[in-house]
Formats: sequence, C-alpha cells, structure tokens
Amino acid sequence: MPGTDALDDASADHERFEAELVAQDQDAARVVVADIDERGAHSLVNDLVDDDVVTPIPDERVLVHDPSDEAFDSILQLAVFHRGWTTGLGADVEDE
Repeated sequence: MPGTDALDDASADHERFEAELVAQDQDAARVVVADIDERGAHSLVNDLVDDDVVTPIPDERVLVHDPSDEAFDSILQLAVFHRGWTTGLGADVEDE
C-alpha cells in the first residue's frame, strides 16, 4: 500500500531536529539585556562614568554613551542600551 510508506517516512525528521537545535543554540547565545533593575542600572552607569565610557552633561540632564555618541535622559535606558551595544560587538557583558 502506498499510504503506509508515507507514514513510515522519517526523512524530514532530521531537518526538524536540526532546526530545533539551531533555535536552541540561538537562544543560548542571546544575552538578556532587559532584565536589569534600577539598582543594577545605577551601578553599571556609575562604573561606565568612572571608566570614561559615559559622560554626564549636567546642563542638559543627559548621559552620553561616548563609543556610540548616543545621549540618554534615563539611566535605565542607557544601561539596557550599553548591554545590548556590547553584546552586538561580541564583547563580554559585565554582570552586576
């Protein structure tokens, strides 16, 4: 019967399995950047200011991320941006 061969055909199984493994690898390689809290953001930004990576501009009430030349008025946004930016460069992201 031709119908039973179609049920026993497992030729596409390896493709589904490989696609699942690739998806798992991609998930494992992603760094979560949105999981930073306010305290962690303040700590990270203070470290970045100390390391001359971020320049505060008090008159304008902004923080400038020097390597990217982006300005932020939120410490949390800057921290999330910096973590994503370093991840995009392939650098290690510091844990708070």
